[in-house]
Amino acid sequence: MRITVVGSINLDLVASAPQLPRAGETVTGATLARHPGGKGANQALAARRLGAEVCLVGRVGDDAMAAEATALLAAAGVDLSEVEADAAAPTGVALIAVDPSGENQIVVAAGANHRMAPGQLPARIEGPLILQLELPLETVEAAVGRATDFVCVNLAPAGPVSDQLLRRADLIVVNETEAAFYGDALHQGGGRVVTTLGAKGALMHQRGAEIARAAPPTVTAVDATGAGDAFVGAICVALLEGMEAEAALRFACAAGALAATRPGAQPSLPTRAEVETIITAS
Repeated sequence: MRITVVGSINLDLVASAPQLPRAGETVTGATLARHPGGKGANQALAARRLGAEVCLVGRVGDDAMAAEATALLAAAGVDLSEVEADAAAPTGVALIAVDPSGENQIVVAAGANHRMAPGQLPARIEGPLILQLELPLETVEAAVGRATDFVCVNLAPAGPVSDQLLRRADLIVVNETEAAFYGDALHQGGGRVVTTLGAKGALMHQRGAEIARAAPPTVTAVDATGAGDAFVGAICVALLEGMEAEAALRFACAAGALAATRPGAQPSLPTRAEVETIITAS
């Protein structure tokens, strides 16, 4: 199985603090770490670690951060031949604050990600495709239009999209906040819609009717950054391998739960063996 991911590539600067700041508040005593991130890159690496062949289509700056942002992808064997360097914009950066419970606040400076145009996309995207909304909407819409196979759209961060995109998607993944933003529009097509519920698990609907639900294994959360992206990569791999809906949800919930037990987005993404082990043990 070879999956194409069209999406963002960032370098995450993560401050682990005693508490998250309120508006106007300064919190001291934090420690700083740097991790590769970006929803597109995270989902590409998640799918790769779970056994898929993956090609990432994206954009970075022509700077030192680019190599750092793509290091784990390259080490895992993700195909980066469609990742272009932009001399006019920096590599995207996410500023992330994390508290001891794993809750986070994230501010993203998109940089080169927001300069990725439809012209960078392949003329025809063969095989399964995964997308998110951290690139210009016209690029996301163009990628969907060029896809010939299974299309998964993670509608994050929430924002306006065309009815055509919603109808074309074979799988839509949202969290509770995003589900509330889109409402019934999520169910206008015939594809499946998965809503993640954090520690409560996930639900799958088709044409507005619930067809499956699953709960994650019990874990101790350290950092929720990347957990949602682990879920997206896992649910796509599971469904594309032919797992039934409930088993696929259980597999994806386990992947997301494991990602929350370790710091950082990409460093936390689990392997196939880790996911299968925790499912067997739970």
